[in-house]
Amino acid sequence: MPLRPHAAGSSRGAALAVLSAGTLMIILDGTIVNVALPSIRRDLGFSQSSLAWVVNAYLIAFAGLLLLAGRLGDLFGRRRILVTGLAAFTVASLLCGFADSAGLLIAARFVQGAAGAMVSAVSLGMVIALYPDARGRARAMGVYSFVQSAGGVLGLLVGGVLTQAINWHWIFFVNLPMGSAAALLSLRLLPDDRPAAVREPRESRESRGAPREPRVGSARPGVDAPGAVLVTAALMLGVYTIVGTTDRGWTSPATAGLAALSALLLAGFLIRQTKAAEPLMPLRIFRSRIVSGANVVLALMVAGGFGFQFMTSLYLQQVLGYGPVRIGLALAPTGAMIGVMSLLLSARLGARFGQRAVLLPGLLLFAGGFLILARAPSAHASYPADILPAILVFGVGFGLAMPSLMTLGMSEATPADSGLLSGVFNTAQQIGGALGLSVLAALAAARTDRRLAAGHSVPAALTSGYHLAFVVAAGLLVLGAAVAAVLLRPPSSDGSKDSTQDGTRNGTQDSTQDGADRTPEDDGLSAPASSPARNRSQGRDQGRDQGQGRPAAAPKGRTARV
Repeated sequence: MPLRPHAAGSSRGAALAVLSAGTLMIILDGTIVNVALPSIRRDLGFSQSSLAWVVNAYLIAFAGLLLLAGRLGDLFGRRRILVTGLAAFTVASLLCGFADSAGLLIAARFVQGAAGAMVSAVSLGMVIALYPDARGRARAMGVYSFVQSAGGVLGLLVGGVLTQAINWHWIFFVNLPMGSAAALLSLRLLPDDRPAAVREPRESRESRGAPREPRVGSARPGVDAPGAVLVTAALMLGVYTIVGTTDRGWTSPATAGLAALSALLLAGFLIRQTKAAEPLMPLRIFRSRIVSGANVVLALMVAGGFGFQFMTSLYLQQVLGYGPVRIGLALAPTGAMIGVMSLLLSARLGARFGQRAVLLPGLLLFAGGFLILARAPSAHASYPADILPAILVFGVGFGLAMPSLMTLGMSEATPADSGLLSGVFNTAQQIGGALGLSVLAALAAARTDRRLAAGHSVPAALTSGYHLAFVVAAGLLVLGAAVAAVLLRPPSSDGSKDSTQDGTRNGTQDSTQDGADRTPEDDGLSAPASSPARNRSQGRDQGRDQGQGRPAAAPKGRTARV
């Protein structure tokens, strides 16, 4: 059931602000912990190897439950899943703040990750439903991507300030007012989007006991429980395998065995989806070249992009001697540039030239920032001359690329599957980030060890390792741009060169508006503005269907190809 454009008594802007606040809290918690890890290790008695589980427990639960949470939002209401996630995240943060043992902190972090998956999996779909018009959606994607990126930088700064000024417990306590306010405001500002099958009408409650006529199509939707177990286990095990390569290595028998088991579970899930009456993830969504291509590009972009914050922070700390607060301040211009690009320019450029035309230079600029850092010296580096240019280029590139990519990736979402597509999009982001970061960290560490063995100084050896990681990250982003150029081409089925799937051009409205007009029974993806399905729909309205010799609508449950 689609979200109403305006929640009762509120504007779409207020609803977007609430969704952004919840997302900001999740993103903050993903980075704010990193700064406090040394203090946590000292106070709770973690070993060096077990300390990684403070981060990994969150990441594994988060990545593993995204798909399931997104689909549950489609079936039972995205607001319900969102509020439940916000409440659970707030309670888990309270437990983290009061944790007095390593085991309790790790368990609470796992709950935080599961709750964060619930919030993230449905937030993007709710933004899409709130803004069915192309221009509004592009602006909303700019706000959403800015919150995501700025939250990461803000987490480093806030984490450093709280840890140094008070103690590490407060990095979790800061979530309590944010989470409580976001949950309460979500109930007030966001509409109840539960499908009719799972929402009892108010009038039926008032006249309980009175005979009611059965409603057509009101059967309660089911959940593919075996599929949910398979995909959750596969994703959790896959992420566990990736993050464990830091200790076990990529070629160890344990890594190979766990990777094979994860692949078998995923294969079992895919087979299950072809046979289930009500699949958790209908594979028809991947028939769309736009949807599939956008997720591949996102995985490559995040695989390289995660190296920016992580590797740059290590370079500033271990080579240049920056402290946590100074690192946060050094990276802050990235957030400022992302804000300028994503909030002010990205939507306008996408409306004028098309989202793909904005995405490609954004990815290449992002790669250029890594290449600038790959020339940073190991001694006597100047922040204004050697670091700041890359920081600014990163901000411009990401501020252009991410909103456009999010708009493309969700451009074919319908009310029936926007939560699922949001979950898929977030899963690609998490898997790409975990895999990319592990590969980049392993490459940097291997080169550093070789340089140390060859007699180089520690700063020189570390810098050489980071340079290799920066170059590989740039290569991943260039590869993402190449994939986008091939797979995200705008269709021109009617021969028009200016027809485009990826946004608005020359003032024309994108086909994403079409998704708002679809009925809940139509569970396929919306057709692009220039596609035969859309043209047939327009022809039907003008009485011209018969001349086309084709049915006016695609069969139920089928996906329009692009």
